[in-house]
Amino acid sequence: MELAIVLMMLLIIVAVGAMKLYEPSLAFPFKKKGNLFTPVERTFLGLIEEAVGNEFRILCRVKMSDILTIHQNTDKRISKNAATRAGSKHLDFVLCSKEDMSPVIAIDLVRNTGKDGYKSQRDFYVSGALDAARIPHVRIKVRSGYKVQDIRECIQAKLPKVKLRRLDAPTPSSGGKLANEFARQAKPTRPIQTNKTVISRPTAA
Repeated sequence: MELAIVLMMLLIIVAVGAMKLYEPSLAFPFKKKGNLFTPVERTFLGLIEEAVGNEFRILCRVKMSDILTIHQNTDKRISKNAATRAGSKHLDFVLCSKEDMSPVIAIDLVRNTGKDGYKSQRDFYVSGALDAARIPHVRIKVRSGYKVQDIRECIQAKLPKVKLRRLDAPTPSSGGKLANEFARQAKPTRPIQTNKTVISRPTAA
């Protein structure tokens, strides 16, 4: 009996040693990223912060499933499919109420550059889901020359009137360094409003 216990202990020790030899540094092959956001995202985040003043909390790269929930008594198959699709969709920015952190408006950046662009084609599932939940959705093309006032007007155009009246005016430094950094990305334009989303002139997103 004692011999069996000793053999069992030896077997456990050998197994643990083998596991450590097998996964030395490959178990966690990570390092810290230099930047959490791309230069465009950082610049645009700064523009949003100046544009909305102290009215909202700004969340970045939010899963759609984090701000939406499914109606009770929904068919199980429909519910599962909706949850899966919502979990695979990301929003670039979500403005939330400072009082209760409830989502107020969603913002996506649109880039037509690159092989396939970035959100250059409107995702009608995202638009439909947000519309059903009564969360305004703003799509803004990445272009140069944006000023804080442009972004503020873009957001205001989609906000309920009660929220619009409470928005603080942009600071005197609006459109300075941030707008100049953003100007490196493409040609000048400014965002305008359409029926469902807010985009930039001259072409629709």
